[in-house]
Amino acid sequence: MATCKFFFTIFLIIFPSFLLKSDARGEIAVYWGQNEQEGTLTKTCNTRRYAYVNIAFLSTFGNGRTPKINLAGHCDPDSANGCRRVSNGIKNCQGQGIKVMISIGGGDGSYTLTSDGDATAVADYIWNNFLGGWSNSRPLGDAVLDGVDFDIEQGQGGSPHYAALARRLSAYNNGRAGKRFYLTAAPQCPFPDHWLNGALRTGLFDCVWIQFYNNPSCEYSSRYRGGFRRAWRQWTSSIPARKFFIGLPASRSAAGSGYISPGTMRSEVLPFLKGFEGYRGVMLWDRYNDVQSGFSSAIRGSV
Repeated sequence: MATCKFFFTIFLIIFPSFLLKSDARGEIAVYWGQNEQEGTLTKTCNTRRYAYVNIAFLSTFGNGRTPKINLAGHCDPDSANGCRRVSNGIKNCQGQGIKVMISIGGGDGSYTLTSDGDATAVADYIWNNFLGGWSNSRPLGDAVLDGVDFDIEQGQGGSPHYAALARRLSAYNNGRAGKRFYLTAAPQCPFPDHWLNGALRTGLFDCVWIQFYNNPSCEYSSRYRGGFRRAWRQWTSSIPARKFFIGLPASRSAAGSGYISPGTMRSEVLPFLKGFEGYRGVMLWDRYNDVQSGFSSAIRGSV
């Protein structure tokens, strides 16, 4: 009997650790929308590889401009039906428990915020046209997206106004019945980010997927790991966010620099990242390049 009690006690000690490991499994986020050869949104989510899909991009907004999406060859927002058919794909993804965000900004586009009032107007447009508000001209149809992703890479003096944008969007979560939506961001890895520092310091962002590519000073390098490790430590210790993701190109051709092979990810990078409480997964640019390389499949079991 004493032997049975001993083993039962050991079981109680060890069993929770298995649960913790299961719960701690990381997630993969991906950008979709900038290459029609990547397949539909439905096909993307049906792979079950991704926990988050960022629809890229709402690339025109601010300074009095009429906001406009650009989904490359997937659809023409200026045509009669625009991009409303994407609504079916959004609902399919959400039906599988996948969060679908509208990503604003991008590397190319025509956007900026010139004042807090400008930010408020853009936030109201996003709420009414992509989230839980109402508009008779919703660009992606009647689907209600799960949140807004900030991928801000241009504009003059935008940092304080993106904080105002985040606050206005977050205010829609307060005092309203219905589903909660999320704020995410994709800053560049040099700290602090030139455009999003003020917004990120509000503490309103759920996920931060840091772009560790096209930035040699803080990218991972097998020859010198110090810059990458310092940057990760600084981001995760300085920004009040719930989840941090390493953002990477999904293939060598997806970015000018910063690609890490799946083997190196599994053997060197992911073990380092998992030592940090805030680590939650990997963000990939983008779905098209992931289709070509199979990157997400190669790392999924180790994320």
